Amino acid sequence: MNHTTCLTNKASLLAVLLMNAAANLPARDITVKGSDTMVVLAQKWAEVYMGKNADAKIQVTGGGSGTGFSALQQNKTDLCNASRKIKPKEIEACIQAFSKRPTEYKVALDGLSVYVNEDNKLRTLSLDELEAIFTGKIKNWNEVGGHDAPITVYSRENSSGTYEFFKEHVLKNKDFVASAQTMPGTAAVLQAVAKDKNGIGYGGAAYGVGAKHLAVSREKGGEAIEPSEENVVNGKYPIWRYLFIYLNPALDKGPIGAYLSWIRSDDGQKIVKEVGYYSLPKNLRQ
Repeated sequence: MNHTTCLTNKASLLAVLLMNAAANLPARDITVKGSDTMVVLAQKWAEVYMGKNADAKIQVTGGGSGTGFSALQQNKTDLCNASRKIKPKEIEACIQAFSKRPTEYKVALDGLSVYVNEDNKLRTLSLDELEAIFTGKIKNWNEVGGHDAPITVYSRENSSGTYEFFKEHVLKNKDFVASAQTMPGTAAVLQAVAKDKNGIGYGGAAYGVGAKHLAVSREKGGEAIEPSEENVVNGKYPIWRYLFIYLNPALDKGPIGAYLSWIRSDDGQKIVKEVGYYSLPKNLRQ
C-alpha cells in the first residue's frame, strides 16, 4: 500500500469515526425565546414536534419580541420569535455578536385584532378613530357612536412586538395615551377587556376568547374589514402582519434546521391554523 492510499484510508476511517461519535451524542436542546403573541403557537409546535421526535428537546419562553432579540444578540437563545421585523440597530448588535446578519423566517400570518367587551354595541372603527382612541384624543365611547362612558385603554409593555407594530401602523408612531393600562401579554389584555365593559385593547387573532373583535376600515365610512384568513392573506384587512423566527445563520443546520423546516412544512403550518393564526401561502415557505 503506497503512502497516498494509506493517508486516504486513514482520512476515511476518521470521517466514519467522527460520524459515529456525532450520532451517539445526546440531542442538543433547542431554546426559543421572544414574542408573547407567539408563545402559545411556539409551545404547541414544540409539543407536537417532540412527540414525533423522541430525541428533540425544545424549551420555549416568552417575554416579548424585544426580549427575544436581546437574548439572540447575547447568544442566550437559539431561536427568537418576533411579532415584528427586526430593527436596524438589532441587526447591528447581532452582527457584532456573531459576525453575520441573522436569518429571518416568516412562519405565520396574523390579523392584529382590536378587541372590545362583548356588551359594547360597536361593530366597527376606522384606523383614524383607533389612532384617536389609543392616543387619547377620543375619550368617550359616545364620540364614536357608542355608549356614554369613558374609554379604558389596555395596551402591551414596550418590549412587545405587538405594541411596536400597533404604535407604528395604527398610531403613526404617536405615543399611547398616558392612562393606558399596560398588560404583560395578549391574554391579559383580553381578560381585562372581557371584564371591563368600557375597555378596548389589541392583540393577535388567536386570542379572541372572552371579548369580541371589531371590523376595521381604512377611513371613516369606508368598508369595514374582518380579520379573517382570506382578508389577511390577500392584504385586505388593514392591520395584518407576518410572524417571524430569527436565528444565527451558523445554527441553521442539524436539529435546529430540521425543526425550522418542519415548522414551515404542511404539518407545522397546520398547527398555525389550529392555534388561530393563518398559515403561510406555499410560495412564502422557501
